[in-house]
Amino acid sequence: MGTSQTEHLHHFYLNQLAKRFLSVRKKTEDLCHVLSDEDVALSFTENTSPAKWYLAHTSWYFEKFILQRYKKGYQVYKPEFDFLFNSYYKRSGSYLSEERRSVLSRPSRTEIMLYRQYVTESIMGLLESFIPFTEDKMLKVLEVGINIEEQNQEKMLVDLKRNFFENPLRPQYLDSAQVITSQPSLARWKSFHEGLVKIGVPTNYQFFAFDHEKDQHTTWLEGYELSTHLVTNAEFINFIEEGGYDNSRFWIAEGWEIKEREKWEHPLYWEKEGQNWWAMTLSGMVQVDLNAPVSHVSFYEALAYARWQGARLPTEAEWETAARLEKVKGSFLENSYLEPIVASDSYQHFSQIHGTLWEWTQSPYLPYPRFKALSFGLSEYSEKMMGHYYTLRGGSCLTPSAHYRTTYRNFAHPETRFFYTGIRLARDMN
Repeated sequence: MGTSQTEHLHHFYLNQLAKRFLSVRKKTEDLCHVLSDEDVALSFTENTSPAKWYLAHTSWYFEKFILQRYKKGYQVYKPEFDFLFNSYYKRSGSYLSEERRSVLSRPSRTEIMLYRQYVTESIMGLLESFIPFTEDKMLKVLEVGINIEEQNQEKMLVDLKRNFFENPLRPQYLDSAQVITSQPSLARWKSFHEGLVKIGVPTNYQFFAFDHEKDQHTTWLEGYELSTHLVTNAEFINFIEEGGYDNSRFWIAEGWEIKEREKWEHPLYWEKEGQNWWAMTLSGMVQVDLNAPVSHVSFYEALAYARWQGARLPTEAEWETAARLEKVKGSFLENSYLEPIVASDSYQHFSQIHGTLWEWTQSPYLPYPRFKALSFGLSEYSEKMMGHYYTLRGGSCLTPSAHYRTTYRNFAHPETRFFYTGIRLARDMN
């Protein structure tokens, strides 16, 4: 390939990256547009953050890892923001712990928006003066940052719902259009024979992927079956009514202890009035749709339900092998009601396996073979989280569609319930 053609492709990539950067920055701000100043400062629980913190943190990243390194003569917006809006990057300095972010009545929303504007304009100025092949690693750091901001869009809405739930008024984020309920098709078991499979992203993958998705590797799978559908609310109510939360036989010891301590009796956000179940959504309290997939359950609840059904949770290798059969199309942030809805019949092998809900797997969140952490000062991004979480797969109705891949790995503590998490059953092939 000639030099001129190579430069043309490089400029095309640079322009596309700049457009995506601006689009993602705008989307984050648009998601906050309907929120009041009081809303963006809200953070009730110790493991959630205010919306305005997310607005600032996603600017801190670009200032810290790009502008301070690559823009000559760059002046930071305010030095104290380095402490306030670092999330957990210890190698980048000290930071305000998550449980204390609720004290940030100041800086104001207005100032944070000025900070965002300052950083966005500085990044665009840097890109306009960028000379190809001089600091190509800067573009890689920029692409990581764009993807991290997309992650934070989902986290911001997840945290907002958790915090709105604590308000006795149960406020709406958006007045969603009425969802027409329907009867989903019946779940079936799809079989996979034993054999070697490849999962993960090859090291030479030409598109973006996070470090923990690499390296593609071969693993052996015993014969297994995977349900075509997510577990529905009606199915989970049967588990509740038949004493699933009261029978320790279905629970591992740690899960049972947490359930007892926290007094879990149903999924997070559910309340019962008479014979009807109601649930908190981003559109306020609504009656539980029995045919929609159950959400906001912990790993322990998912595992207990699976055992009650004489099944188990899939491994992430089993899940990815199955998900590859289905075209990546589903309910994501751009085309959803911001809540899981009843499955349609428009699937080939697996319903709602992409989007709708993150699906618990029984796989601990650990590095793949030949894992190499992100460089450029970002090695803490995923590596420090490994060993204490379980892997989630599939994306959710709050995940930006451009952010998602079949190989995408998310993770959460096993007791986590406020994520948009659901259940797909697996079982060993007879």
